[in-house]
Parts: sequence; C-alpha cells; structure tokens
Amino acid sequence: MPETMTYIAHGAGGGPEVMAPATGPLPVPAADEVLIRVMAAGVNRPDVAQRAGSYPPPPGASPILGLECAGEVVACGPDVRGFKVGDRVCALTNGGAYAQYCTAPEAQTLPWPKGYDAIRAAALPETYFTVWANLFGTSHASAGRLAPGETVLVHGGSSGIGVTAIQLAKAFGATVITTVGSAEKARAVLGFGADHAINYREQDFVEEVKRITGGKLLDVVLCMVGAPYFAKNLRCLRMDGRLVLIAFLGGETAEKTDLRPIMMRRLTVTGSTMRPRTTAQKGEIAAALREKVWPLLEQGRCGPHIHATFPLAQAAEAHRLMESSAHIGKIMLHVAD
Repeated sequence: MPETMTYIAHGAGGGPEVMAPATGPLPVPAADEVLIRVMAAGVNRPDVAQRAGSYPPPPGASPILGLECAGEVVACGPDVRGFKVGDRVCALTNGGAYAQYCTAPEAQTLPWPKGYDAIRAAALPETYFTVWANLFGTSHASAGRLAPGETVLVHGGSSGIGVTAIQLAKAFGATVITTVGSAEKARAVLGFGADHAINYREQDFVEEVKRITGGKLLDVVLCMVGAPYFAKNLRCLRMDGRLVLIAFLGGETAEKTDLRPIMMRRLTVTGSTMRPRTTAQKGEIAAALREKVWPLLEQGRCGPHIHATFPLAQAAEAHRLMESSAHIGKIMLHVAD
C-alpha cells in the first residue's frame, strides 16, 4: 500500500469553495476496524453541515468529510473476524470517506448486496441506517415503530433519505404519503412507490393529509424540515401517532406551538442523529439491515436512485448540487475502480 493518499480537505470550513484535494497519511485501523480502499463515497447533508462548520465530528473521529463508502478491504485490525482482505464492503464510517483509504468499525461494515457495484453499494449506509433506526427500529426510544397497515408521511420524499424511506415503508406494508417541491419530483416519488405526493409549494400538506386519509390522519411522520413544520406535523397525527425528527433544514426553534395535540392524542415526539450512537448501537442496526433489508435489495424490491456522480476531486461541485436541492436521490463520488 502507498504511504500517502489523496483526500478532500475543507480547511477551517465555509462554502464549497474551501474544498480541495490534499495529500496525507493513510489511516491506521484500530483493533476492531477494517481499512478500506475506497472506490466510491456518498454525499450527505451532514457532510455539508460539517464543511460549513455547524456539525463538528465527535472526539476521536476522522476530521475528513464523508460518512459512507464502498470499496475493498486491504487490512484488518486484530479483533476483526467477519471480514478479510479482498472483501468488497460498504460501511457507515465515523468520517473520512472523501479519501482514497478509510477505516470503519467492523460492526458498521456490510458486504455489497449481490449484483451491486461500488457506486450503488456506497449509496446505502447513511440513508439505510438512518431510515431503519428512525422509522422501524423498536429497541430505541427514537424509533417510529412503523408497522404494516399504518400510514406514514415522509417529508422531502425526493432526497436520498426520502427515497429510502418510501421504498422501505412500502416493502414493509405501509401506506406512504410524501411531500415534494415540484411536479417533476412528484412524478419521481410516485415511481419509487409512494401512494400519494403532495407539492408543498402549491398545497397545504395538513389539508391534503386529511383529504387523502378521509380524516383518519397519520400514524407516523418522518420530518427533516424541523421548526416550520412542527405544529403542522402534530395536526396530522392520529391517536398514539409518532413524530420522528431527523434534521432541522428549515430551522431548529419552534415558537408559539400548540402543544395540546400531544396530550389529547397521546402523541410521541422523538428524534435522533446517527453520529453520537455507539459502535455497538450502530452494529445492531447493521445486523438488522443485513437480515431484513439486504435480501430486499438483492431482490430489487428497493435500492438507491443515483442522481449524479462526480470524481472525488470535484467534491465541491457535488456539495453545490446538494445545497441546491435540485437532485432526486443520491449524489455520489467516484474514487477508484
């Protein structure tokens, strides 16, 4: 292996223009980690926030951007038992994926689904870990506990998270309503399996939810918008409904919100981020995905939609596209063949 690698530096933070290729040493895997020769990496909203300076990595994590990758295992820590050199894997990393080499805990690493290439495999970890933990998981308080026969509203249905949530909710027997910002995106999400698409620029999503459900309302709302939608989300939920917050793209402070629906309908308001979870907690999610979701991926019942792929050196352009919200699905970086 080489002594140095190319990675994307982002300096002290700022706009996409601060990103540039740089050279540094290869990371060294810890006892429970694998070292991956990165072939592809995914671009996600937390990367944009970290680059801008509002989402710093936790202590001990790589300062390099990138939370998911796919590639080839080239070294294993002494405690690694499930993978060996030469295995093709994808991983939810603790940072460092915008680089030629990246480490990841074995517990957060999964094999490529059969039939997948590096780009498609790298598009899986961040969104699938996030959606599974927040929409389906039952072992943690921040789970939506979505069950077959229930109805869920997925905001931002054309995002990478949104597409994943739509497909998995449908695969596990839920009715899916989603919000989007254009007619083009509405057509796209219906193609991904959503039962109904609401254009939030033209329609009041609360009134549309009432109309679509015949006044029965929703069991779960998965929201990445935050404060502007908080009160409206509460109004959409039926008795024992669950509101799951996974981001605050529209703001984080909800003011003058009527809290009575929470008490009168026994609503649960919860949320989480993935990064602060322990390796063991992420490992539980990975194990559930391998058992319950990887077969669906291999059967073609769900899977990532790749909107655009950029060379690693053009990571800044990938971030500009992400910030424009013009994409449908995933934005990827090609690192090596």
